[in-house]
Amino acid sequence: MDVDLTPKVSKSVYGGDGGSYFSWSPSDLPMLKEGNIGASKIALQKNGLAMPSYSDSAKVAYVLQGKGTAGIYLYEAEKEKVVSIKEGDAMALPFGVTTWWFNQDDNELVILFMGNTCTGHKAGEFTEFALTGANGLFTGFTTEFVVRAWDLEEDKVKELVGSQKGTGIIKVKDGFKMPEPKEEDRKGMVMNCLEAPLDVDIKNGGRVVLLNTKSLPLVKDVGLGADLVRIDAGSMCSPGFSCDSAYQVTYIVRGSGRAQIVGIDGKRKMEIRVKAGNLFIVPRFFAVSKIADGEGMEWFSIITTPNPIFCHLAGRTSVWKALSPEVLQASFNVSPEAEQHFRSKRLNAEIFFPAP
Repeated sequence: MDVDLTPKVSKSVYGGDGGSYFSWSPSDLPMLKEGNIGASKIALQKNGLAMPSYSDSAKVAYVLQGKGTAGIYLYEAEKEKVVSIKEGDAMALPFGVTTWWFNQDDNELVILFMGNTCTGHKAGEFTEFALTGANGLFTGFTTEFVVRAWDLEEDKVKELVGSQKGTGIIKVKDGFKMPEPKEEDRKGMVMNCLEAPLDVDIKNGGRVVLLNTKSLPLVKDVGLGADLVRIDAGSMCSPGFSCDSAYQVTYIVRGSGRAQIVGIDGKRKMEIRVKAGNLFIVPRFFAVSKIADGEGMEWFSIITTPNPIFCHLAGRTSVWKALSPEVLQASFNVSPEAEQHFRSKRLNAEIFFPAP
């Protein structure tokens, strides 16, 4: 595989007073098309509304900063769920689900979306279908069809179809009353990764929160797993690979560090410094490792299977620890003493190794 794995930042696609929509393009990040993966962000200003739309792809949404309100309509439900959202919230969004997003706060609301484009119109890109606005589905039907379908008068149809000149993201007037979120609607829909119990907690090393079918059952309908990983200053994430044929898509939330990816025939496919805003993709079965800089590093990843399995190459659970000494000695072509020295290291360490 000779595909450029260099991390990339998103580019603005459209925007206005209410906010902007950003996306990663397969032309800039070829692994998106290779892995059938899409990635985008919305940044909403105060009173910014991302109008109702549905997507051709299943996604995981993660709130990078700010707080606001989201409306989620699951097909065949009687009513939408209206939930409050804040930094650290993760949501699983099956394809075809209708959503809207609103920021009532003075601070910017930024939401990351990553997902699988196997059902999409374009490999590596999300296609959004707007319900309203100048490019909404209403505008494509003739007046006759809209009158018949919704039992409306012709003048009302023209008002509905022609009044909203904006597309995608708009800004509503100050004081406009939006639906109030309901705490009960968050149950089963939203999981806050910054408040959830830690699945891994290594002192001075790092912490992991997993998003899977156990922690958020809706993940099963999306077919994606996810995790939030935070490693401390100078610490290292053990080299490892996904052993269930999954791609790993990683967005650096904050901090910086170094990352290496090793692939077929032991060739290093990427060695680069990564920082907040970077997104990169680890191909199936390729091994990856990261070391944080002095401020530590935090990343959010999706994995293209709902319950991912990782095989670590270093630490107590390393595959090396499970193999027989004789096999390692012969395979490395080293003395028994060298093999024993190698085996004696990292006996108690888990997947994160604190700074020396």
